[in-house]
Amino acid sequence: MYQPPHFRDETRAAQHGLIRAYPLGLLITGGAAGLIADPVPFLLDESGPNGTLRAHLARANPHWQALAEAEECLVVFQGPQGYVTPGWYASKREHGRVVPTWNYATVHAWGRPRVIEDADWLRRQVADLTTLRETPRAAPWAVDDAPAPFVAAQLRAIVGIEIPITRIEGKWKMSQNRPEADRAGVVAEMRAEGETALAEIVAERSGS
Repeated sequence: MYQPPHFRDETRAAQHGLIRAYPLGLLITGGAAGLIADPVPFLLDESGPNGTLRAHLARANPHWQALAEAEECLVVFQGPQGYVTPGWYASKREHGRVVPTWNYATVHAWGRPRVIEDADWLRRQVADLTTLRETPRAAPWAVDDAPAPFVAAQLRAIVGIEIPITRIEGKWKMSQNRPEADRAGVVAEMRAEGETALAEIVAERSGS
């Protein structure tokens, strides 16, 4: 990933925070037929130097067979993103030498995948993912709410993936390369247009 210094973030807290906030990662693997990509919801645990990603795929999805043979795969997590018009920049009114751009936050994680078919591991994976997403709800659903034979059949229809992260990169392109007045304009106009989440990150990253 192209990484100008002012956009790079190597802190684990920020990288892991984005993964947890936006857990639907794009899993990319090179197989015999070429590149394969699937959006997959991931869990992140802190084991290993950079953390470990856990997920599962449908057994009918041939991607898991490519993973079983892969030396490395890549998972891309995408955070808030949005278009930035030059009309928001104070410098447009000063000299006009400005162009549009795109602000975004992303984390790329690489590792050697391990395919897991153990039923206990798969049940824990599904239960952990379900609990994480259901706990905040007023009436959370649990895996045990479904009939045991049905759950067992569902588990036989998936395979697990575990990816100890060997390399991780974070990039927050949030107008840090623009003058202070331009950054303030981006924040104000994004807030006015309802892009609150993105505006707050721009403000945080630029000190606005």
